[in-house]
Formats: sequence, C-alpha cells, structure tokens
Amino acid sequence: MVDIKNKEYYNVYDLVEIVKILRSPDGCPWDKVQTHETIRQDFIEEVYEVIEAIDDKDTDHLREELGDVLLQVVFHCVLENEKNSFTLDDVADEVCRKMIVRHPHVFGDVAADTTEQVLKNWDTIKMDTKSQKKASEAMDSVSKTLPSLMRSEKLQKKANRVGVDYENIEAALNAVSQNLDTLKSNVKADHRNAYEENIGSLLFSVVALSRFLQTDCEQSLYYACNQFIDRFKSFEALVEKKGIEIQSLDAQSLGQLWNENKKKNLEDI
Repeated sequence: MVDIKNKEYYNVYDLVEIVKILRSPDGCPWDKVQTHETIRQDFIEEVYEVIEAIDDKDTDHLREELGDVLLQVVFHCVLENEKNSFTLDDVADEVCRKMIVRHPHVFGDVAADTTEQVLKNWDTIKMDTKSQKKASEAMDSVSKTLPSLMRSEKLQKKANRVGVDYENIEAALNAVSQNLDTLKSNVKADHRNAYEENIGSLLFSVVALSRFLQTDCEQSLYYACNQFIDRFKSFEALVEKKGIEIQSLDAQSLGQLWNENKKKNLEDI
C-alpha cells in the first residue's frame, strides 16, 4: 500500500483516497459527519474565492483556490460513492461525453465559424439532449440559486435566441425609463405593496440595457461596490481631516461633504 503521507507528488486520485480516509471510522470527527447539505455553503464560498483570485490576477492564489474547489467536487463524489451511486470517474465520463456532443463543429461535421453560431448550436443541442421542446423549458433549467442579476441575464439571452427581445438600445433605455417612472409614481402615491415588483422590473430592464451595451451587469455592480468603498474611504479621510465626527452631521451636511469629496476625486483622475 502506498504511504499517502509521504508521496513526492500527489494527483486527483490521491485526493479521493485522502477524503475516503478522513471519512473512515478512524478518520476525522468533522469530515465523517458531513453531508451534501452541510458543506453546500463551503462550495459556494470556495467558488467565490476562485473568482477573487481571477480578478486579482494572482496565479498562486488561483492554483490554491482551484484546489479547494476540487476538494469540494471530490468530497461530494465520495459521499455518493459511499452509497454506490457514482464516482469521480463517472462524473468525468459524463462531462466528457457532454462536451463532445455539444461541440459537433470540433468533433463532428457541423459548421460553426463564429461565437454566435457556437452558442446557438449549444443551446439547440442542450434542449435536444434534455428533451426540451419550448424556450420556457430551457428557462426553467436556469438555476434559481444563481445571483438574480446573473439569472436574469441568462433568461433574457435564452429569450433573445428565439427572437423575443427589445429592438435596440433605445427601446431598452425606454423600458428603464418607464419602469423608473412607474416606481416614482407608486412612491409618490405611497403604494408600498408595489415597491418590490417595481424594483424587480426596473432591475430586469437595466439588465436588458446592460446586454445591449455589451456589458456584464453583475460585473458592473461588482465594480460599483468597489468604487463605493474607495469613495467612502476617501470621504472618511476628508471628514477626519476637517476634524468632524460623521455621526454629528445632518443629511444636508453629509451630502455637501460627499459631493466635495466626489468632485476632488474626479479632479485627481
């Protein structure tokens, strides 16, 4: 038997063996009691840490975080293997077959010279393999656990591929304006029961506008959040420099200082 503790170089099957040892009767008290449900959140967090490494362009961090995601994949596979359901090899087999079927322009004789043609073929093949006859069935298959901005973009793209979409940027802009006007009207009339639907419609139309402008709405909001943090830090520094406590300022004074700081940041660009 190979000494798992002293190998010169490990591979993915060693990782499977390590998880099995951790899950064994003489293994780790924590690992032994985990289920798909108990480590669900861990999987989500590890994926987000991969995204952070990608955004930071940190190769070493990316390698480490991809390892943590791989551990999650292996752990879930071991849980199923314990029930004689499937193994890591079964997962690899299925995704390999899926990639071959969905790339007939590479592994078959279908022509697809552009990204648009590839995506159209992908969607068609995906619907066929999942026995989906309608676009709405394909929409139902979009994960409901996705962040809502990302989910709405995917739904709109599926609608677009069957011809259901705004005609142009102007139409998308008008939709944003109309939804904002509706929200303003309901706020003015204090129709609180309509706010949630109004906000949802407004955000959905902003996502559509983002697509027409060829930007990623999720990424745009990500950058906006980072920008807000940076601006808030410089705002705090400005207030501190003036010898003022933020909590002591009224709304008007806060607004004036915020705009002063914003103007200064723009001048520094």
